[in-house]
Amino acid sequence: MENVVLLGNEAIAWGLVEGGCEIVTSYPGTPSSEVLPAVIQFRQKTGRSIAVEWSLNEMIAFQVALGASYTGKRAATIMKQVGLNVAADALMSSAYTGCRGGFVIVSADDPGPYSSQTEQDSRFFAMFAKVPVLDPATPQEAMVYTRRALELSEEFEIPVILRPALRVCHSRQDIRPGSDFTATTPADFRKDPHRWAATPKYRYQLHLELNRKLEQIAIRTGDDPGFTWEDEGEGPLGIIAGGVLRGLVQDFTRAHDLRFPLLHLGAPFPLPQKQVREFIRRYEKILVLEETAPVIETQISESGKLMGRRSGHVPSAGEIDGRILENILSEFVGTPRRPSVSVPADVLKEPRRPSLCPGCPHRSSFYAIRKALPKGIYTSDIGCYTLGVNLKAVDTVLVMGAAIGLAMGISRSYDLDRKSPPVIATIGDSTFLHSGLPQLANAVYNRHRIIVMILDNSVTAMTGMQPAVSSGLLADGSPGTPIHLEDTVRGCGATFLEIVDPYDQEETMASVARAYEYTQSPAGGVAVIIARHPCLIHDRPGGVPRRIPVAVDEERCTGCLACVRNFECPAIIPAGETVHIDTRICVQCGQCIPVCPFGALVAVGSETEELP
Repeated sequence: MENVVLLGNEAIAWGLVEGGCEIVTSYPGTPSSEVLPAVIQFRQKTGRSIAVEWSLNEMIAFQVALGASYTGKRAATIMKQVGLNVAADALMSSAYTGCRGGFVIVSADDPGPYSSQTEQDSRFFAMFAKVPVLDPATPQEAMVYTRRALELSEEFEIPVILRPALRVCHSRQDIRPGSDFTATTPADFRKDPHRWAATPKYRYQLHLELNRKLEQIAIRTGDDPGFTWEDEGEGPLGIIAGGVLRGLVQDFTRAHDLRFPLLHLGAPFPLPQKQVREFIRRYEKILVLEETAPVIETQISESGKLMGRRSGHVPSAGEIDGRILENILSEFVGTPRRPSVSVPADVLKEPRRPSLCPGCPHRSSFYAIRKALPKGIYTSDIGCYTLGVNLKAVDTVLVMGAAIGLAMGISRSYDLDRKSPPVIATIGDSTFLHSGLPQLANAVYNRHRIIVMILDNSVTAMTGMQPAVSSGLLADGSPGTPIHLEDTVRGCGATFLEIVDPYDQEETMASVARAYEYTQSPAGGVAVIIARHPCLIHDRPGGVPRRIPVAVDEERCTGCLACVRNFECPAIIPAGETVHIDTRICVQCGQCIPVCPFGALVAVGSETEELP
């Protein structure tokens, strides 16, 4: 095949297709979201038969793919590094039971972090779970490692983690995709209760077998030049690196005409101890470069020679970019660090913080909550609506689904003191189905007196507009069976349920007030409100069914900026002693009009205009 420029995530997708993967599941999360859509694209181009799905959460995605592997089919599941936390229970057990068909877990890491709650290292998770992990440095390597992961998994009958970091997922490279497609295998589940349904007695035997597998895999990857190789260099100082930092080291040495001895470890667990010990023996000092945790460093017993994260020579948190790497290497070789560059003060001005899009229905939901219950405690969740913190309508964000869990704990704590402040949990439609359902059932069962507002914008917006289950569309656009939120809420036993359009702010405020009244009534408990309005990025005609052009009445505007502070629409711009509407980005939804206490935001014209 001819060379083609591919995104790292697309390269991984090609590796899955070429490697004979027949089942691919995922829950979307940056930086991994593009892999599954690319699998669908390549499936169409190649005519391969591949089943794909956006699963409701990472645990489900993991189990579906693992079950396929039990039948001998090659399978993969894709998530970001915090998604691996959700799938952890199945991961830990599957290391013991193993698999039959090649089974790859693509866990995309986010050093920084740039779009995650943590910058945890999937390599450490692999070491904890006792499963091999491959750490590609480039999109080309990610494509090759994906296929090799399937082969390694199938040969040793063990799940394998592929760990592409952000800079691999979202960089592009000129790649020559392979065309030697692996043959597929008919499904053939072979019953073996001692393995697939092992009791604790047999789990011990499976653990011993797992340890033997890891010893053999360490030998295999250590002897394989695709995973472990060495660049010869000069001097008494050696570098051990893997993943993105290996590429950065090579770029740096080429740019500065240096030749450090470099040992590349593409399979950091299980560590190829023989090759590592031999490399360390030849040099006086060893610099270990890895992101973001000291996974390689922790596995090396000759710690007296090591310089890395544990010794303080490498920062213990954050992404290592070119400048940080240059300073690390300068200290390593004993040359002065590059002096800091003086930057003009105007360049250092803080950029505008992220905010909800113009016309976003979540903004109106948060405004209504604040107006109806100004003294409330607001717990929220992972998604676009996390930005409600700018509107002072989000007090907590922990993990997916925790909005309801934290609300229960906070409310119950005040109950003990015979106090009853309003506690309102906001959670998105996709997040609710991901991990909010059992929390709502728990809240109903235990009669927690909280309000749960499900922000239903009919799409999984934050991670790339994947279809919501309520839409009835599957990952490839084919029809599925829609799941209606109101049915699931009633199925959890909630008796107070109201559905509002947040664009109707007065009715939304009234609904919030009624919900709080219900939570405080003798027979009350959980009150659920579904705030339903389409995402404007996904569905502009449905999101703004009629245009309401807005202007600023400068005679009424006092410059109090209440509209900016309390509504924070990017289209409302402070301008001296007044504000103005940025018509380039205003979607003409008219939602800002009630916000001004002096009536300075006014609709232009007496009639609104229907969208074409």
